[in-house]
Amino acid sequence: MKDKEKVQLGEEAVYSLKQISKPQALLLGLQHTFAMFGATVLVPLITGLNISTALLMAGLGTLLFHLLTGGKVPVFLGSSFAFISGYAAVAPVVDGKANPADLAKAGGGIIVAGAIYIVLALFIKLLGVKRVMRFFPPIVTGPIIIAIGLILSPSAIQNASNNWLLALVAISIIVICNIWGKGMVKIIPIILGLIGAYIVALLTNSVDFTSVNEVIASGKIVELPIHKEYMATFDASAILTIAPIALATIMEHIGDISAVSVTANKNYIVDPGLHKTLLGDGFATMFSAFFGGPANTTYGENTGVLALTQIYAPGVMRIAACFAIFLSIFPVFSAIINTVPIAIIGGVSLILYGMISAIGVRNLIENQVDLTKSRNLIIAAIILTSALGFDAIGGLTFTVSGYPITLSGLAIASILGIFLNAVLPGKDYSFEVEDPTPTGVDFSAADTTKEGKYARRKVEVAEFKENYQNKKSELETMKADLEKREMDLAELRAEVHAERDAAAKDKKQ
Repeated sequence: MKDKEKVQLGEEAVYSLKQISKPQALLLGLQHTFAMFGATVLVPLITGLNISTALLMAGLGTLLFHLLTGGKVPVFLGSSFAFISGYAAVAPVVDGKANPADLAKAGGGIIVAGAIYIVLALFIKLLGVKRVMRFFPPIVTGPIIIAIGLILSPSAIQNASNNWLLALVAISIIVICNIWGKGMVKIIPIILGLIGAYIVALLTNSVDFTSVNEVIASGKIVELPIHKEYMATFDASAILTIAPIALATIMEHIGDISAVSVTANKNYIVDPGLHKTLLGDGFATMFSAFFGGPANTTYGENTGVLALTQIYAPGVMRIAACFAIFLSIFPVFSAIINTVPIAIIGGVSLILYGMISAIGVRNLIENQVDLTKSRNLIIAAIILTSALGFDAIGGLTFTVSGYPITLSGLAIASILGIFLNAVLPGKDYSFEVEDPTPTGVDFSAADTTKEGKYARRKVEVAEFKENYQNKKSELETMKADLEKREMDLAELRAEVHAERDAAAKDKKQ
């Protein structure tokens, strides 16, 4: 399908903004902004960083990532949860606040962590992605993706439990719109779920406008949220504490890019290349930390939206990034969105996090991973149990230069999975430099109406015709080859007969 050809939303995948209208693109971008907002602002709330700075750096970091990757990968970069333990060690929060000087030192550690991304990207460029990807086969990345969703799920439940009525309203609206909705209703279920649940929250007096009132009272209309006291400084102890966490987040990055690749049916590890996605993530993280923001990371929440909507156009993510930048410089807008009750965010997250795990299952199925083989079963089992088990006890903590470093359950599971895959015999995975081929497994919502079935059957017929034409061309080529071989055989037969006749004449003479 050509980029300029309009598609029927909800029934066909969209890979370019040219396939949708501008109002549709704006709404879809706003939906991704809502998807990332809760998690992006939660990190600064926990660590003591500035919320508006985190939003600004998420937007600018996403645009920088898209610039370095050629605008090919539909991902959004938001605040990373993986480095919270590092912030807690270097800049502990006391009475709801952290020392800005300590936060600046933590930022220096984040910059070095981003530099590790860039070093690995250089190795991949020099050695080739195939040599690196042999350590990350589907039997490793699939369970890791599953674990990402499952690890996030308790936070969704905890948030939703603050007000189950609001959470269930949000979930119900999303499900109804996505299953029975048509057109744009089917494509923007997240926004509709948030708006519907927010209206219920207003009616039940469950919205706190304190933050909005404070911003209005301050008289601030526009503000660039960059504060000198939070800008990065370098401290050896902080670097030793925070930088090693990059080894874990790099594995999460590969899992996220694998998830996006599986979701969109495009191999982004090959094109634009894992080295470019790591480069984009690394530079975005360094840029954010330098100006006092948190580390950036590819967001699983937005991957869930991709699976739900089938809108894979990277331009939608850039629109979401612009919305994030816009919200960051107008404090009142950030304050208004921040009034969305946490229970509503929990209800939305409940679906999105489940989508992430479902994508992991899809990754295993589409790559036809044989779980009857003992080695594969052991690898998957250890990844899942260690990810969830260690996460339940707060990870694994050890000290470097007197500071505690905590490896998350996901980081431990990733390390164990990669190690077991490398040492256990019976490896049968070969990374192929080609686009992933669909196997009929599709966890994105499907239109069950007659129109939807007709559209899918129409696509199937077109694919059958294309396959028929390809086979017909192959048969014609084989037929021409056969005719040529028969002519060669006839000529050879004539030469043999001629030689026999000549030999017979010589014999008579």
